[in-house]
Amino acid sequence: MKAKLLAVVFIVFVVASPLFGREVAGDSGTQVPILLYHRFGPVVADSMTIVTNVFESHLKYLKQNGYTVIPLRDLVDYHLKKRSSLPPRSVVIVADDGHKSVYSDMLPLVKKYNVPVTLFIYPSAISNASYAMTWNQLRELKKTGLFDLQSHTYWHPNFKKEKAKLDPSAYNKLIDMQLKKSKEKLQKELDTNIDLLAWPFGIYDDHLIAKAREAGYVAAFSIERHHAGNADNIMALPRYLLSNSNQGRAFEGILTSPPK
Repeated sequence: MKAKLLAVVFIVFVVASPLFGREVAGDSGTQVPILLYHRFGPVVADSMTIVTNVFESHLKYLKQNGYTVIPLRDLVDYHLKKRSSLPPRSVVIVADDGHKSVYSDMLPLVKKYNVPVTLFIYPSAISNASYAMTWNQLRELKKTGLFDLQSHTYWHPNFKKEKAKLDPSAYNKLIDMQLKKSKEKLQKELDTNIDLLAWPFGIYDDHLIAKAREAGYVAAFSIERHHAGNADNIMALPRYLLSNSNQGRAFEGILTSPPK
């Protein structure tokens, strides 16, 4: 009777566990959500803005519920078989574009909660566009040891539109420039290795992937909404594009989404 009771308790515990339905770290089925942010502020200025307090609520939730925010590089290395496992309940945080609110609003909270973040930058805007950070601000982020800076192409083109209006030769030249010039500029300004790429607008295809590999990128990222798993193409790993509505149960739902 005692053995049967213990068995029932064990089954109830497993089914009720937040990890039920997904594999543990080290298993071939490990699933990791990549949370994608863009800009922050006191109010919702557009669909890409997340109120700064909402972002902090995300970090609080992760901390209070046993999640481990890991560097994106760890997830990439896991896919490349350079790591045998990841911590249970791993989560990755990234931000695209290089908006100035990453420096003013995101940085203080990243320091407060001591979480790693990967930024995907398109260099044409840096120290040029009024909405973007400066190179000195990016260097300051890098010095914290919490930010990895990577490529988002050179000026964030819509490859689908460019392909429709350019002849094949001109289109290939554009792709090469976007991938290589971004990599070269970021490496020169930030003295760091650039080998990760976020696809602008989440647009990619086999040709673009081949060009990215040729340019020296080892992993790239889309905006498909599911956890990143070993079955995904490492040159198009999915990310959850977050909006300000992703709070409370909506945010919890992203983290606990069933494996694809």
